[in-house]
Amino acid sequence: MRALKGWIPGIAFAIIILIPVQTWADNRRFEITPFGGYRIGGDFDVEDEQGVELRSADLEDDVSWGIDLAYYRDRNAFYELLFSRQTTQFDDNDPELGGVDLTTDYIQFGGTLLFDSEPWILPYLSLTIGLTRFDADGFGSEYQFSGSLGAGLRMPVSDRLSFVAGVRGYGTLINSDTELFCVSGGGQGSCLVQTSGDIFFQGEATIGVAVRF
Repeated sequence: MRALKGWIPGIAFAIIILIPVQTWADNRRFEITPFGGYRIGGDFDVEDEQGVELRSADLEDDVSWGIDLAYYRDRNAFYELLFSRQTTQFDDNDPELGGVDLTTDYIQFGGTLLFDSEPWILPYLSLTIGLTRFDADGFGSEYQFSGSLGAGLRMPVSDRLSFVAGVRGYGTLINSDTELFCVSGGGQGSCLVQTSGDIFFQGEATIGVAVRF
């Protein structure tokens, strides 16, 4: 799965270009939206080696950042490639978890619908699917399938510039009874987390500036 890391953005971008779109040449535009945010939630149901559930290991709420690349299908919809990152720690008293930095990346492809409301404000709804990359400092990376649902408001200030504020929920599928963030050394292996959960949830609020070309 790690081999996908370098190919995901290129594949998704190629899909955007190749999908047939309606004739609307004057408005088939690209858009880039850098954003900052704050992400909450995320926990693993931790088990011991005997498979007995002990507790929930939660992630600390923390800031996030990312970028959204868009290609307009028409004036009310666009395809998008979304990347969002948060680096935080486990909110846990266990010394094996408490001092570990965990980076969670969402690499998602999907689309957004814009709803005509007022000239100065446009509500939107976004749906994406893709991958979640977990990277625990000193314990390697894990990739899992995920999806997201987002909504918010766009406030155009010109034809090329808009302020964007939104919220998004992410759900990541994790197989039950799975060991995550495993390393080996000296002939022995160890895993940071042994989880019994099925879905990893996080919520994110963001503010960004969209620049259209």
